[in-house]
Amino acid sequence: MNKAKTVLDMGRMKGQGEKIAVLTAYDYPLARLLDLAGIDMVLVGDSVGPVVAGYDNTLPVTMDEMVYHTRAVVRGCAQALVVADLPFLSYQVDLAEARRNAGRLIKEGGAQAVKLEGGENVAATIRAIVAMDVPVVGHIGLTPQSIHRMGGYKVQGKQETQARQLLADARAVEAAGAFAIVLEGIPAALAAEITAALTIPTIGIGAGVHCDGQVLVLHDILGLCEKYSPKFVKRYADAAALISGAAADYIREVKAGTFPGEEHSF
Repeated sequence: MNKAKTVLDMGRMKGQGEKIAVLTAYDYPLARLLDLAGIDMVLVGDSVGPVVAGYDNTLPVTMDEMVYHTRAVVRGCAQALVVADLPFLSYQVDLAEARRNAGRLIKEGGAQAVKLEGGENVAATIRAIVAMDVPVVGHIGLTPQSIHRMGGYKVQGKQETQARQLLADARAVEAAGAFAIVLEGIPAALAAEITAALTIPTIGIGAGVHCDGQVLVLHDILGLCEKYSPKFVKRYADAAALISGAAADYIREVKAGTFPGEEHSF
């Protein structure tokens, strides 16, 4: 068994030019499969809201839900670094609440790090959480918790002023003590510029190939999420057809009385 990865390994990988592979997971069996496959980092995303719970977006996700799913994922990961999202309203009110909720994801959830969205506006929050020895991943660009301000899921940083702000945001996140940063939904050239400007790893999602790593939602690459079909997603398997086919076969055999057979009975 390989040694469990740490936040220090993420920085080392950037320094050595090794890409960081990240996927989301929300339960034990899928987290275990990702871990066995050799994933570097597993993100317990607040994307659990639309992907697993059927919410319209990530905003309704609660701390209790994040703790529950983080616990499940941690049980399945022996080697991958587990990072858990701080959901909406868990870190925006004040620093004390942000620290308390970050601590819950570590103490109760078992995560090794937390992730929160924002740039210069959350630098003080990142600094406060890092000061209590909780590693933080930043997240700038298309930040799903800000969809109402952004008017939906839209690419960020196309205009020069917006691009300069995102670069300033990235530098602020690094200066505040984050060990990595997610760049979501920004032009590839801007992501490359930010990646070159930072000493911490950048993890791209819809941000081109020049980031230090990539993250996608597991259910998207498996064809299990019908709510969204972003341009940046590549489907690696059609698990929906596999599951539907298995369920249809089961239903047919139950209706026909061919299951259970003798080999399945006592």
